[in-house]
Amino acid sequence: MFDDFESAEIETGEARIFIRRAGSGPALLLLHGFPETHLMWRDVAPELTDRFTVVCADLRGYGKSSCPPSGPDHAPYAKRAMAADLVALMAKLGFSRFMVARHDRGGRVAYRLALDHADSIEKLAVLDIVPTAGAWDRADARLALGYRPWSLLAQPEPLPEKIMAAAASAIVDNALGGWGSSPAAFPPAVRQAYIEVLRDPAHIHAICEEYRAAASLDREHDHADQTAGRRIACPVLALWSGHGALAEWYAQEGGPLALWREWADNVSGGAMAGGHFFPEELPDGTADMLSDFLLSAKARTPK
Repeated sequence: MFDDFESAEIETGEARIFIRRAGSGPALLLLHGFPETHLMWRDVAPELTDRFTVVCADLRGYGKSSCPPSGPDHAPYAKRAMAADLVALMAKLGFSRFMVARHDRGGRVAYRLALDHADSIEKLAVLDIVPTAGAWDRADARLALGYRPWSLLAQPEPLPEKIMAAAASAIVDNALGGWGSSPAAFPPAVRQAYIEVLRDPAHIHAICEEYRAAASLDREHDHADQTAGRRIACPVLALWSGHGALAEWYAQEGGPLALWREWADNVSGGAMAGGHFFPEELPDGTADMLSDFLLSAKARTPK
């Protein structure tokens, strides 16, 4: 995996971020979701290095990145803090402007980047998410039962930490085999790498803090932006799982594109024929969609 990619650990001021980097051309930052690490891009990233300088990073608290201490308000794991890591990271790599594609939790960091650091972000792709405040504001039994990590991992410590430490394998297997995805998309070495992160106490606590921040500070930041009329200025590509929840839950409101158009004017995208983890299930199709969008600023509709 990641042949021809160089690896590095970059100090950003508050965290140490692990990356893999390869290619040439405009900079593209790829970020992962839960329970993944940068390894989720193992088949997508190599398809993009002939057109972009591709940087795959582990978010703070995930993978091989460091776990800064948190606090009662969970601010060190709010998307605002995580986004600041990435601006500092890319600046140290020589990129004052870059494009961003993120899946799941990384997508939440991505649109916070576009709001807080608009001058740094040229284009934004968000994969299988809707904005955090919008998801929580519309939360019902479907979210509570269908996306258990949202409510379980946001509970006060130490219960979520103890559950994750005791059942890391089960949590990973449940996630990778759920949400419309196929376990066959995850080689044993990748599955094991995801499990190992959830066995480390520091990373377990950091990940729970990230979920707690999403349920509190991230929602507050989103609502403050909406009240102030702040919007995402760059073009946005929204892709989601055609086999997952987003294809159905928000249909009466116009679907995920309608929710993203509450935040940005230039939004395109559609459903992919896979589960929640479609970048790992459909790497060629995902790479094609990203490349089309990033090179033309407007994606074709997924088939």
